[in-house]
Amino acid sequence: MAVAGLYRRILPSPPAIEFASAEGKQLFSEALQNGTMEGFFKLISYFQTQSEPSYCGLASLSMVLNALAIDPGRKWKGPWRWFDESMLDCCEPLEKVKSEGITFGKVACLAHCSGAKVKAYNTKQSSLDDFRDHIISCTSSEDCHLITSYHRKPFKQTGTGHFSPIGGYHAGRDMALILDVARFKYPPHWVPLALLWQAMDTIDEATGQYRGFMLISRFQSAQSLLYTLAGSWVPMP
Repeated sequence: MAVAGLYRRILPSPPAIEFASAEGKQLFSEALQNGTMEGFFKLISYFQTQSEPSYCGLASLSMVLNALAIDPGRKWKGPWRWFDESMLDCCEPLEKVKSEGITFGKVACLAHCSGAKVKAYNTKQSSLDDFRDHIISCTSSEDCHLITSYHRKPFKQTGTGHFSPIGGYHAGRDMALILDVARFKYPPHWVPLALLWQAMDTIDEATGQYRGFMLISRFQSAQSLLYTLAGSWVPMP
């Protein structure tokens, strides 16, 4: 018997293509053959649903940190060290994130203080062509993952600002695979890259800053110091 509330949403298609559909499977197969699904298997191994409606940034980040096999250096539960949304509290109190959500700059801050190497760009610091190059680079490797901050409206989806990791790229169709961490709402789906850029090229009203994307990887050498300026991470000279 149905009770009050919402049970999922129908994914607006077009513009999105559901990952599990026949067309979505074909895109996956072709992208896999072309070598731009290399990061997918690590990410899908740690794919999680955000535990709170406002935890999309935390879920995306904990998923990526675990996919990169970064040791949090502190216990989660019992003897286990493991990244969970509840562990990501070094830049913003969890209660504040739960009630207000989290900004692009704070997610980059969390990634850095959790031991990852972070390069963050809003859309005014990059371009569609640069974004495509970064996606191709990350999806062709297991050593880098990309999180996008975007507005759902260009995809005809309900809701506003959202974070999710990118799971793959199809060069022939110029489409990216969004591993939507709001799995109670929408399944993973392919979207046109130009439309994803349009969805990122929007202003977050909480900060007055443009949304964007961040590249997250493991440090290969001594960590360089970073500082934040106007919500963006900049390497110290």
